[in-house]
Amino acid sequence: MIENKKKPNPIDIHVGSRIRLRRTMLGMSQEKLGESLGITFQQIQKYEKGTNRVGASRLQNISSILNVPVSFFFEDAPGDHSGQGGMAEASSSNYVVDFLSSAEGLQLNRAFVKIADPKVRRRLVDLVKALAAEAETE
Repeated sequence: MIENKKKPNPIDIHVGSRIRLRRTMLGMSQEKLGESLGITFQQIQKYEKGTNRVGASRLQNISSILNVPVSFFFEDAPGDHSGQGGMAEASSSNYVVDFLSSAEGLQLNRAFVKIADPKVRRRLVDLVKALAAEAETE
């Protein structure tokens, strides 16, 4: 007899991926998040994969530790027809998630937020825009 493993719910997978996204944006390890919650890093892994569902009170704790509102974990969730934002907003948000999920995006984000001077950050943005424009013309 073949064992039929239950697939994780798409919402649980989405919430888990948003936990992982925010945790990695902050440069926090699974171990550190687990310690803050009083659970193991293996449990964090299961949450992030969607294998285990995150309860409401635990999600509230996670949102507090990761310094985001609970609604952050449900942004762009599958089947979200709340009317908040259109297709342009969803695709815009998706490319940000894709960028921050890449190694380069994470490294760039972590380094950028450490730059205290807003003028330096602005000049860096201008440099990146200039490089992107140059790449488009080539």
